[in-house]
Amino acid sequence: MGHQFYPTKVGDYMTLEKTLLMIPGPVNVSPRVLRAMAKPVINHRSPEFGKRTLEINEMLKKVFKTNNDIIILTSSGTGGVEAALANTIKAGDKVLVCVNGAFGERARNIAEVYNADIIDVNADWGKAISSKDVKEKLTQDTKAVVMVYNETSTGVQNPIGEVGEIVKQTNTLFIVDAISGLGGHYVGVDEFGIDICVVGSQKCLAAPPGLAFVSISSKAWKVIELNKPRSLYFDLVRAKSFLQKDPPQTPFTPAVSTFYGLHEALKIVEEEGLENWIKRHEIIAKATREGIKAMGLELFADEKVASNTVTPIKYPAGINDKEFRKTMRTKYLVEVAGGQKQLSGKIFRIGHLGTVTSSDIISTLSAVEMAMNDFGIKIEPGVGLSAAQRVFRG
Repeated sequence: MGHQFYPTKVGDYMTLEKTLLMIPGPVNVSPRVLRAMAKPVINHRSPEFGKRTLEINEMLKKVFKTNNDIIILTSSGTGGVEAALANTIKAGDKVLVCVNGAFGERARNIAEVYNADIIDVNADWGKAISSKDVKEKLTQDTKAVVMVYNETSTGVQNPIGEVGEIVKQTNTLFIVDAISGLGGHYVGVDEFGIDICVVGSQKCLAAPPGLAFVSISSKAWKVIELNKPRSLYFDLVRAKSFLQKDPPQTPFTPAVSTFYGLHEALKIVEEEGLENWIKRHEIIAKATREGIKAMGLELFADEKVASNTVTPIKYPAGINDKEFRKTMRTKYLVEVAGGQKQLSGKIFRIGHLGTVTSSDIISTLSAVEMAMNDFGIKIEPGVGLSAAQRVFRG
């Protein structure tokens, strides 16, 4: 058989240490960030930690492009979305929820938990929500419009700028899940009229998982302060009051080491420059799509609204999803994601967000070419790489 230049067992040291993480989050984390997290844990109510919290908060405001308050929660991004809804809606409130993928469905499920009167705005998976449909269903008594900006289950970006222009003319709150979008796409929270914007640490900002950031407008605060009872853990009014203490604090014990990592990750964003950071995501996304198309494989999402952070690809007939991704992971040391819910087994997803580079994309496309050939899909070696390189050179 000849020599095998790859590990043959899942869990081998080389597999764990060398695998390239190309999923839509969590993402590969810079060694700088990991070293920052190795600092000694300190008292989370100390002046030193309070100073670090304020520094992070100001850095986040620059990335969010907002003057609004930002609350940092020790939770997943989903916890941030729940915080947004728990603090703003009561049973029976009309909430317009945009659904064109798994994370839109998750937002809808959270609204159901809080007994909202839900108005659906749907689009086919792989297509974007229509701002016209939002405008048609928006009524004077709608409490909030909830939209996922970057739907990672389908690789689609939704029109938050257009919808924001519509909603800002009303008393309705505009709540955006930008968990996997902000940093990979341009998001101007104040410019777009986003009242509550939720982002996760483990996506485009390339920090470890465990933190959610929630920006809150003055319009939203007026609603939140009147909304009782609120969540205990996710009480944003309480979180704001603790942030205003001397030293600044969080109501409950935060993920201290992850705060360290986030601070370093945000410094890396600042060093590259936010505009350059976003532009790199745009170029890498285009190179990925061109490489996949050159192989003769079919993209899932409508290219006119394609995400900068994840590319879903349809499987050719006859390929088993679990076996294909296992081959990618154990033979070629590249981890890609599968499809979710109704897309399970039908697509695989390449995540390209955070500190991802052109060489990461070249490695990933090479692995896809080889794995496809292993499964009997004849692809000329290097055809996808050449297409991607043309984008990078151009």
